[in-house]
Amino acid sequence: MLRTLRVPMALAVALGLIVAACGGTAQPSASQAAATATPAKTARIGSFDRPIVLAITPSAEVARLTTTGNAIASALGTATGLRWKVQVPTSYAAEIEAVCSGQVDVAFIAPLQMTLLLEKGCGTPILAALRTDETGKLSPTYNAQILVRADSGINDIAGLKGKKFAFVDAISASGHLFPRLIIKNKTNTDPATFFSQTIFAGGHPQSVLALYNGQVDGSASYNDARCTTPQCTAIAAGMPADILTKTKRIESAGPIPNDGIAVQKSLPADAVAAIKKALIDYGATDAGKANYKSLFAWDGMIEVNATFFDSMKEAAKLGGVDVAAEAAKTPRPPATPAPSKSP
Repeated sequence: MLRTLRVPMALAVALGLIVAACGGTAQPSASQAAATATPAKTARIGSFDRPIVLAITPSAEVARLTTTGNAIASALGTATGLRWKVQVPTSYAAEIEAVCSGQVDVAFIAPLQMTLLLEKGCGTPILAALRTDETGKLSPTYNAQILVRADSGINDIAGLKGKKFAFVDAISASGHLFPRLIIKNKTNTDPATFFSQTIFAGGHPQSVLALYNGQVDGSASYNDARCTTPQCTAIAAGMPADILTKTKRIESAGPIPNDGIAVQKSLPADAVAAIKKALIDYGATDAGKANYKSLFAWDGMIEVNATFFDSMKEAAKLGGVDVAAEAAKTPRPPATPAPSKSP
């Protein structure tokens, strides 16, 4: 058998030499090329070629979110030796789709937005934010509020009948869903017909300022949106000094689960553990406390699982809110308007 193979092999070698002598190039067969090809390597997560992508929900001014997010990412990179990249998606829905498609690894997202992620089954909550409540204690939940102007003569929800009202955005828990539920429960009327006109202001500060500036007669927001103390002026960007005396709260609703941090499901368990530890450890530093506070008024973090957000699912169901449809319609908020000097 070996002898019979020698003639064809010699002939092949000779042909190769002739082709080379004539200036040609002997082309390898497909099987030879496949055998010699170098297999593609998957870039390690957190490397230069595969940074950890952190997305921040667009619930406030994009420029501010981006700046603070980049500061957080830089610090996390220094602490972990991993490379991070920040993005602020164009909408609530776009952020969820980015997680589901694997384009985002870690997402800071709103509570109602989290129900959409869980419904799609492509992400897992790992942490929830802690905020200092009005009693001074750290809490994983918060409340919504309904505000009116202090000189309006309105003292309850009934007094807003036929008035103009500002919500935050359609997928905001404290800026739409919970206020809508309490209005519906207390008036037995759908807000769409209870008010003469409703608008979506695009952010919590914007909703409060729409009331302050006289654009609407009432507004919804989360309970700390009027904060003017040094601890939360970054969140209540543009709040005038007299906001607390010019406006008043007539109703609260809640408790509402705080914002959450989720990871996409395809991330390896060791990467998830490292990311969770980095986020928690950074929150224990002075810089981390300041930047988390600046971002969304977070005062800490607590480990959670999907059941933590069950109350949001129930509220959305009771409120008749199609979370997926509303998320798709929610754009980035506009820049916070400057307050009017004469309210």
